[in-house]
Amino acid sequence: MLAVVLLLVLAGAGVAVVRPGPVAGWLGGDQESPQAAGVRPDPSPSPVLAGADPNAPLPTSDGVRAALDPLVEAAVLGDRVNVSVADVATGESLFAKGADDGTVPASVTKLVTGVTVLAARGPGYRIPTRAVAGANPGEVVIVGGGDPTLAVDQKGFYPGAARLDDLAAQVKQALGGTAPTKVIVDSSLYSGPTLEPGWDEDIPVGGYGAHITALMTDGARSDVPKAKKDHENGEHAAERVSQPALVAGRAFARLLGVPAGAVSTGRAPAGEGAAAGAPGAELGKVESLPMVRLVDIMITDSDNIIAEALARQVALARNQPASFTGAAAAMDAVAGELGLPADELALADGSGLSRTNRISPSLLTDLITLAASGKHPELAAIFGGLPVGGWSGTLGERYATAGTKPGAGVVRAKTGTLSGVNAIAGLVTTADGRLLTFAVLTDRAGSTDPARIALDRIAAALAGCGCR
Repeated sequence: MLAVVLLLVLAGAGVAVVRPGPVAGWLGGDQESPQAAGVRPDPSPSPVLAGADPNAPLPTSDGVRAALDPLVEAAVLGDRVNVSVADVATGESLFAKGADDGTVPASVTKLVTGVTVLAARGPGYRIPTRAVAGANPGEVVIVGGGDPTLAVDQKGFYPGAARLDDLAAQVKQALGGTAPTKVIVDSSLYSGPTLEPGWDEDIPVGGYGAHITALMTDGARSDVPKAKKDHENGEHAAERVSQPALVAGRAFARLLGVPAGAVSTGRAPAGEGAAAGAPGAELGKVESLPMVRLVDIMITDSDNIIAEALARQVALARNQPASFTGAAAAMDAVAGELGLPADELALADGSGLSRTNRISPSLLTDLITLAASGKHPELAAIFGGLPVGGWSGTLGERYATAGTKPGAGVVRAKTGTLSGVNAIAGLVTTADGRLLTFAVLTDRAGSTDPARIALDRIAAALAGCGCR
């Protein structure tokens, strides 16, 4: 179903990709087909939004300027409003105001994280969590690979996530009659600080951030049942544990029948490919959801913990340290490899929580145009999780006022918010059916709600006009 939905999203967005890539393979499509198994396949969903018209007239720069000039001057947006609007099919710039200026992007940063990890790892990559034999009999080492969605059991926060109870079952089978006596937690894949120095002081305790470690369960949430209920009600903040790796290790130990007092931190013995029973020999492995799905969740829910984990996957793929610094350097390098203006990108994290991040609006519209071009089919997966105005994700409750309603259903974008910072970047279909990409970033804004409405009016103006 996800493969079909992805195709519909791409088609509805007017993305010029005939085949967006080996979608079935990304999602485990080598399994037996429903037809072969004698199971009736689900019917294909019907699109509910009209697709962009490839023959629609191109807006003029003068027309776009006439529509947007009064809106970008709104006092609630502050005195630094940087904007880029471009045509997706041609890449032609239609409106630019401070378009090349680095601006604090907040969570719009996740678009860069998503594109760079899709380029570096590929949509089908799965993050492993491994268990190996320790140096002494009965010792089990759990080795974190950076999967932030790892669950303890079937009651985890992220549907379909890899599970520790599955890993524990593999370990027990591999050990045969040997009872585990000790669990060692190896979270050494990541290096450097677990909190980014540019984060506001309240982020670690405010429910949207956490200590970033290579081993954690449920995005470091401390009360998963409560977090799931809150999430269903639109509240994404959740209390996080202060030692994610150790908490995950203790949960794994319980599943193995090892007491909490026999859990410690350390490193796995060097012994990749070691014979069964030897120190370092693999006892079990579970793997995350495919990268395409992790990117979807990150963008739809603006999940900061997943974002930081995916940024480190870019670092690992480019042989950089899996740290805030290494991830930022790797994302910058991959952006340059893709032909994006990397000199307009300066990152400190992958989530956008850091106020030291800088991204230009034109880099964002270039990124979206590139993802839609078909030149790198794997990047088209970035569109699957984009919230839709008035319908899903962080835009679900927006585009409902008189001045913003034209954007409902036709604006698909990633938002970003910090105190004084409001941003949005994505796609919009004009009244004539032309697909445009836009980015509006302001880092000296006033109150959050009025600033959000002002941003939505800009996107709605593009949706409501032919701008010719």
